[in-house]
Amino acid sequence: MIRIAVRMLVASTGKFLALVVGIAFASFLSCFAACYFAGFMTRSFALVAEQPGDVWVMDRTTASPDQFANMTASARDRVRSVTGVADAAVLALGHADARMPDGRLQPFDVVGLDDATLAGAPAVNGAPGTGLLREPEAAIVDAGGSEGKLDTAERPVSGVSPPDAKIRRLRAGDELTIADHRVVVGGVSQGLPRFPPRPLLYMSWSNAARVLPPERLRTSFVVVRAAPGTDPADLARSIASQTGYVAFTRADFESATVQWFLATSEDVGDIATMLTIAVAIGFGFTTVMLYIFTADHLRQYAVLTALGARPAILWRMVAAQVSLAGLIGTGIGLGACALAGTLADRFDLPYRMMAWAPLGCLALNAIACAGAAVVSIRPVLRLEPARVFAA
Repeated sequence: MIRIAVRMLVASTGKFLALVVGIAFASFLSCFAACYFAGFMTRSFALVAEQPGDVWVMDRTTASPDQFANMTASARDRVRSVTGVADAAVLALGHADARMPDGRLQPFDVVGLDDATLAGAPAVNGAPGTGLLREPEAAIVDAGGSEGKLDTAERPVSGVSPPDAKIRRLRAGDELTIADHRVVVGGVSQGLPRFPPRPLLYMSWSNAARVLPPERLRTSFVVVRAAPGTDPADLARSIASQTGYVAFTRADFESATVQWFLATSEDVGDIATMLTIAVAIGFGFTTVMLYIFTADHLRQYAVLTALGARPAILWRMVAAQVSLAGLIGTGIGLGACALAGTLADRFDLPYRMMAWAPLGCLALNAIACAGAAVVSIRPVLRLEPARVFAA
């Protein structure tokens, strides 16, 4: 009977292809939506990912790189005194409005790197940017996933850019002004994009303290490199117990950042709602297609019922049809999603296929197909062959 069910499924090529395409579309939509969402969340901890170090130390009220409280200048020395710490670098974060060469104001996120090591400096044209940041008043600019925020017009003598002024990107040698302080662009990097997208200014810690508003506390994070043979998780617990600060391993801080965005960001909630609606529409379409397919074959089921086929046999037939169509459609959908991921990478779109995305798609497909089977089997079980043939 399973063979008969499969023949019924593939006998009508057009309907079979429509059913498989519908399931493939739903699979692609759900998997791509999950990967796209994961890509956004990956960008939320880009600062953590690009900074070298095993443990991040911060104030107890700090929740993420986007919501932090600064620590005293002695924080690094206190952290360095803990056994197992090979090195500790300070990191200063802030926000500043920079006057561009054409006179336009552009907000930047300022990242102040440790003066001694300049650890985490982005590469410029494939070369480390540490040498550039050692120049006086120097900074490296990065688009941070934004579009057009680093554009500037050629500045005329009058200081006012005419409508037909030539537009170009910032380049080495351009000068910015932050709170009457001069900043010289040493280079333009292409680092990890941020979520939300925002342009970045990398500079030394002392330069960042010079251009940012004066504060008594300026150290935002201490990034620790563990000594060889030291477990980062154990080191984080030791730092927390001996200094009174909060310490996370890199992976734990990335997870905490994602959780903070999920809990507080309205943008994340809006994105998740739209993706959920899209996935629901896709699987609703799958259920409807399976129901229509079964309804179109009621005469065949009526014949089998008249020949004595029991409900259990009919159940197995419908389940076999649904399972075969679901497996083929899901495979095509996941394959298309993998191909779409390569295109997303080329266009620098937020896309990250994690293990839970295809597994979740398989689970959702199984639920949708099971629900479709339950809905589709009802008219089959209620069949009265005489009425079907009379119609």
